[in-house]
Amino acid sequence: MMFSSDIWVAALIRRAELGGAFAVVVRRGDARAGSVLIKVLNRGQGTARLFAEATRGDGEKVWMRPSLSEQEADLDSYIARTVRVDPDIWVVEIDDREGRHFLTEPVERD
Repeated sequence: MMFSSDIWVAALIRRAELGGAFAVVVRRGDARAGSVLIKVLNRGQGTARLFAEATRGDGEKVWMRPSLSEQEADLDSYIARTVRVDPDIWVVEIDDREGRHFLTEPVERD
């Protein structure tokens, strides 16, 4: 992330809202350097996906799915474990009828 976490999260929420989705910060992390988890809900299909920032071997920042489960309870468990390890982490939840994540950076395993 080139921007501080709080500014980046605000921009993501704005993109989601402009796209007709509902987005909210579920957990605030460190304003400057906190990592971000994004949970995307598609309530119409009853699915959820989780995205986390990662760094590839070549140093490029990408978003990946750390858990391939589409069950919200599984993703919530993953988030809870991650928060225990990294108390500076942000959690953003996006509820979109099309299941869009609104990320502009590269996404693997979308």
